[in-house]
Amino acid sequence: MPFVVGLTGGIGSGKSAAAERFAARGAAIVDTDAIAHELTAPGGAAIEPIRLAFGDALLTAESALDRAAMRRLVFADAAARERLEAILHPLIRAESEARLCRLASADYAVLVVPLLVETGDYRSRVDRVCVVDCPEALQLARVMARSGLSRDEVLAILAAQASRAQRLAAADDVIDNSQGLAELDAQVAHLHEKYRTLAKLREESARTP
Repeated sequence: MPFVVGLTGGIGSGKSAAAERFAARGAAIVDTDAIAHELTAPGGAAIEPIRLAFGDALLTAESALDRAAMRRLVFADAAARERLEAILHPLIRAESEARLCRLASADYAVLVVPLLVETGDYRSRVDRVCVVDCPEALQLARVMARSGLSRDEVLAILAAQASRAQRLAAADDVIDNSQGLAELDAQVAHLHEKYRTLAKLREESARTP
């Protein structure tokens, strides 16, 4: 298993932009959101369990997860959200661990986990937690601009996630993404070198008798 950085942040914080910049510098990326999309695509491993738990109404004509319909359901029904998480989380965890194990020779890996703070067991699986942070008003504006969701829908998503204070309290490192992409890039460049150094130190320590 390589040195693993857990990258997280609230919706609209800029996790994907930060992950892209880590990848551009050579970091290995394992994105749990991308894994979730694969699992819920046509033929994905989560489709049949979802069909059994929720029926065909939550699937598209192509037998993929109807993400908009499921989002409406789980934000209105906590029990439905728990049923969905009970299906997805074990599958996502198993696949992410398998991908990390295949990256054993990488300098370090970035495990992108949108709900890392909310699902606390991830904390034991990473060496560092890096939080991408910005003011909640900026999160709201970004998500509304890119998704077409209403203000109330985005506020419901924010309310279901850990608070900004909770994420910052869990952070070993923080990327301030309230400025432009140049500032984001500079912070990622600094952390990239830091993580390479920490990974080498861990490797050297493991070799020491």
